[in-house]
Amino acid sequence: MTGMQPGEGWHLIADLTDGARLDDADCIARILTDAAAAAGATLLELRLHKFGVGFGVTGVALLAESHISIHTWPEYGTACVDIFMCGRTNDLDAALAVIVAGLTARVGRQAIHRRVFGAMAVAGSTDRAGA
Repeated sequence: MTGMQPGEGWHLIADLTDGARLDDADCIARILTDAAAAAGATLLELRLHKFGVGFGVTGVALLAESHISIHTWPEYGTACVDIFMCGRTNDLDAALAVIVAGLTARVGRQAIHRRVFGAMAVAGSTDRAGA
């Protein structure tokens, strides 16, 4: 997903199934770092928390363009991924591919939402404040 216009971004949400190494914080740190690079994003900070032996990991790659986050449940072979970027040349699909490959998982569900902000959002918005 590339070629965004100024004032827009894309938000990719994916549920991964049949994953491996979902309790390995070091592996997930490498995967998030590689996913940011694959997307062409600028990694500012990486934060992870491991919930204990055999339990999942939650992590976020803070990007200049926004973020990539992951939450894992090794007991279910599941990971939920959230990739949001507002850069015009970023490739969310490439980031997701790196995560899927790194966890040897498959995508169970995926949704992509266009986000519009700034003057573009005001000019084309049909949302009402407070509704």
